[in-house]
Amino acid sequence: MTLQPDVILIDDDASVLEACREVLELEDYKVAAHSSVASALRDMRVDSGAIVVSDVRMPEHDGFDLLKAVQSIDAEIPIVLMSGHGDIPMALRAMRDGAWDFLEKPADPLILIETIRRARNHRQLLLENRRLRQAVAVDGWEARLIGHSAPIVQLRERLKRICGVATDILLIGKTGTGKEVTARALHDFSNRKGHFVAVNCGAIPETMLESELFGHEAGAFTGAREKRIGKIEYANNGTLFLDEIESMPLSAQVRLLRVLQERKIERLGSNTELKVDIQVIAASKTDLHKLVVQGSFREDLAYRLDIARVEIPPLSARKGDVGLLFKLFLDLAAKRQGRAAPRVDATFIADLDGRSWPGNVRELRNVAERYVLGLENNALADLSLDKTQTLEAQMDKLERAILLDTLSNHDGRIGASATALGISRKTLYLKMRKFDIAAQNEDEE
Repeated sequence: MTLQPDVILIDDDASVLEACREVLELEDYKVAAHSSVASALRDMRVDSGAIVVSDVRMPEHDGFDLLKAVQSIDAEIPIVLMSGHGDIPMALRAMRDGAWDFLEKPADPLILIETIRRARNHRQLLLENRRLRQAVAVDGWEARLIGHSAPIVQLRERLKRICGVATDILLIGKTGTGKEVTARALHDFSNRKGHFVAVNCGAIPETMLESELFGHEAGAFTGAREKRIGKIEYANNGTLFLDEIESMPLSAQVRLLRVLQERKIERLGSNTELKVDIQVIAASKTDLHKLVVQGSFREDLAYRLDIARVEIPPLSARKGDVGLLFKLFLDLAAKRQGRAAPRVDATFIADLDGRSWPGNVRELRNVAERYVLGLENNALADLSLDKTQTLEAQMDKLERAILLDTLSNHDGRIGASATALGISRKTLYLKMRKFDIAAQNEDEE
């Protein structure tokens, strides 16, 4: 499979073309060099991450013809035009016709590299925004379950496969992993037209749970003055989400099993059976079969629920997602508080990456709320006071934070970051590998 280029370079002057190509390849860019517009257009495609750098004055088709042709393919591809005849009218016309930038030939290598770097970053941002908009428009899974780590990608794929199927679903996940968010997504992206009805089985007193689930007739028990529709009946044609199902009392489990098997209910105090069309999504923090062994959960109900099992990964297993989620929660918290989101440096993100997150995504969201309010401190500010770690562990943590901060300050450029740190590019790559730091820009990978 042919690798897609980072830069599509066009110039009819072979010596200029070769010189520019060498400059860019020394910066680790993948370059597709062409001597004509017609040849270069074969490398153009929608959603390409490449940018275009082209001479203006060429035979047959010039840079302005190129502008029109590329814009007809993807109007947001950045095009940098160069000309040895760089008069002001030509520059103004190029910018007016949609060029991203205009350079005078012979282009200064440093200016050329910096211009391409900015254009590439701009293009990557546009593509990321486009991808997110498409995700929301098409199925919205990436907008609901946010992250790029392997566990969350695998989770989204599994949920897509079972979404809308005619079976009940069991979600297993620790506190704060997003079980209700997952259940709501399954409901919203299915074809069910009824309500999404959430019941926290652990938050309702045992004496009230059956009435809450099944409803009751007037006079069914002391205090039942009028008929009440239960949660199961209210969820007809929709989804019933039973959170903390492991805490449901055994008496209610018997009645729930009958509902799952027959899709019929009887209100308390009534002998009339009512048919219900529901999908049940149950959620538990623990394996129900372990509770069966302990005698606190019915074996037949555990097997009946455990048909389509989905395990929600803890935040500690979602490597690389913490920073992305934190910045999202930070923006949301800032909007709620009516203020601008505060700046977050890479050392703080490094500290977040190193935490164990027993409260998972919910805990991270709370940290973002505190950060906006100025109540969350950077734990890396005083590493010397961390007596629970060895000196080597503390030094590694500090070194990783310095690397992240330097890379962030130089927009992920390996060469510039290595120079700032006073080390070679190879040494920086080795240290990034040691601390599992991914290159931040594709051109630096």
